[in-house]
Amino acid sequence: MRGLRFTAFALSASLATQAAAEDVRFVTCPIYRDTDSGRKSGCWLADDPETGVRYDVSQSMARPHWAYGVLVEGNVSDDTEDTCGGIRLLPVRTSVLYDMECPRHMIAAEGYPGRPLPFAERYVMPVFVERDLPEPPYEDTSFSLVYDWNDDFITYNHSDYFFDIAALWIEAAQPARVIVTGWADTKPVEISGRMMAEDPDVARRRAEVVYESLLRRGVPADKIEVRWETHAQPADVEAADGLTESSRRRVDIQGIME
Repeated sequence: MRGLRFTAFALSASLATQAAAEDVRFVTCPIYRDTDSGRKSGCWLADDPETGVRYDVSQSMARPHWAYGVLVEGNVSDDTEDTCGGIRLLPVRTSVLYDMECPRHMIAAEGYPGRPLPFAERYVMPVFVERDLPEPPYEDTSFSLVYDWNDDFITYNHSDYFFDIAALWIEAAQPARVIVTGWADTKPVEISGRMMAEDPDVARRRAEVVYESLLRRGVPADKIEVRWETHAQPADVEAADGLTESSRRRVDIQGIME
């Protein structure tokens, strides 16, 4: 059985090398592997319905919901250690698709040790903790937050990390204007046989959530201009972690000094 397991994994790895040079993107129902007797190191897996390749998506910044489908977007990791029974994707995003119901699918550990959840590399200190502000000189600067598909939620220790950087810069630089632009990926595209396009209104909702968050951080309302756009194009922004299609789903925060 163990030899068969590694043979199957080797076949999956061979198929995955074809996609390693570009983003892996598909829609599927997630699978939870109950590794390490459920001691907080269980694995999230996702099978590409077109290739049959099983991926390890445990490192996603937002966990799947096993009752609903997920849009998986990621890159094949250089780390080939098989701890979960799938090819590791890193970076990876798993956007929950609440209009796609899935049977709850949990499988046994089957000898896989799992991978304990690491501490987040992007950690946001509570707002009451005093921090050093960015130092001058200050010039026009842009920041971006990236979102899960069709969602306006600012993800803990990811989108809020980049929001916090923007808010601290605004506090220090005191720009004359702050332009908040929400974007939505509204161009229909077929993914795993499913036509997908974001709701155009999500661009407005994303921008308004960021606007409200800036107000809470003390930015005067009369300094903030809110905009929203559809048919978003990819952007080279740090928050996307190199995932081209994910970068379309974003909010840009621009600080204008004059």
